Amino acid sequence: MWTEQQRSPSGSSQSPRSPPAQPYLSVSVTDPVKLGNGVQAYISYRVIAKTNLPEYQGPEKIVIRRYSDFVWLHDRLFESYKGIFIPPLPEKSAVEKFRFSAEFIEMRRQALDIFVNRIASHHELRQSDDLRTFLQVDEEVMERLRSYETGLFKKPADLMQIFKDVQSKVSDVVLGKEKPVEESHPDYEKMKHYIFELENHLAEAQKQAYRLVKRHRELGKSLSDFGKAVKLLGACEENALGKAFSELGAKSELVSIKLQKEATELLMHFEEPLKDYVRAVQSIKATIAERGTAFRQQCELAETIKLKEINLDKLMLTRSDKVREVEIEYRELKAESEEAVRRFETIVRRMSEEMVHFQEQKTTDMGVAFHEFAKGQARLANGIADAWRSLLPKLEACSV
Repeated sequence: MWTEQQRSPSGSSQSPRSPPAQPYLSVSVTDPVKLGNGVQAYISYRVIAKTNLPEYQGPEKIVIRRYSDFVWLHDRLFESYKGIFIPPLPEKSAVEKFRFSAEFIEMRRQALDIFVNRIASHHELRQSDDLRTFLQVDEEVMERLRSYETGLFKKPADLMQIFKDVQSKVSDVVLGKEKPVEESHPDYEKMKHYIFELENHLAEAQKQAYRLVKRHRELGKSLSDFGKAVKLLGACEENALGKAFSELGAKSELVSIKLQKEATELLMHFEEPLKDYVRAVQSIKATIAERGTAFRQQCELAETIKLKEINLDKLMLTRSDKVREVEIEYRELKAESEEAVRRFETIVRRMSEEMVHFQEQKTTDMGVAFHEFAKGQARLANGIADAWRSLLPKLEACSV
């Protein structure tokens, strides 16, 4: 519920002379809890919104949300804000045994927190009615909205018609009846090439980061097993050699712990940011596809208007009774075409602005991720070296 803002004895929340507070909206996704059993099980989250924006009902609101609610918000924004790169969601795990592991739940919580705060900090998306709904309405209202949007109330006949429309489009393309119209502006082509190349390189870097995490964990497990075995070996010896073996085992287990800890750090602060940017690029590709659709729509409407003008001219020459009817159709088409042009131009403008912001944010985020990676590897290497170095004098004494 919304909490009341604390006020001074005079009844004012701030001094009359103090400058007005800067508008802010911050969101926290916290306290993941597993609810339900079997295939119906899911994770719920506490979503805490803090703001001084007047369109909200108070300074703080706490609601309970599940993953599908975040999907609802993402999809609504994608439909309403064409041309804006909607922040990506973390993928939904299809592997049952990983869905409710502590590591997966924490990674998803962090990703959902980043997702909703990116929206809250975006100058256009933060004004969305859907965001306000997501952050304010109770769980029952949210469930009804989500159920409606996911198509639970669509009639079977509607779904069949959608299928037939798609099937007809595909057939036209395959048979050569319809050739897709594509935008060919050099800057746009350059941007598309860059995005597709970036996706490939980011995906490869993320794959190698995953292998690093796996290698750290495997080496940590091997050292742990080795440490246990060497300690048992040391227990068989009563002299200095036995003590050295015991200490070697202990150091191996210590190094194992360091490797396992660094593997978790590597996962959270290096592999996961890389994976997040792979998803971000895929979001950009979805926007590119929407731009392509908008471009084709305006071109198709322009062609339809040309045909309608020719038809109208013929009817006027023959003084047909249908002139009035066709004139109305022409004006409606003209208005629809102008709207399509405005829609396409809005997408182009927004994409240009978004690309500038994306490049700036990517430079910062990737710099932080790679710096954390290098710092972590240096910390690990120093820790391992110190552990083994402290053991050398005792092992050397045994070998003399």
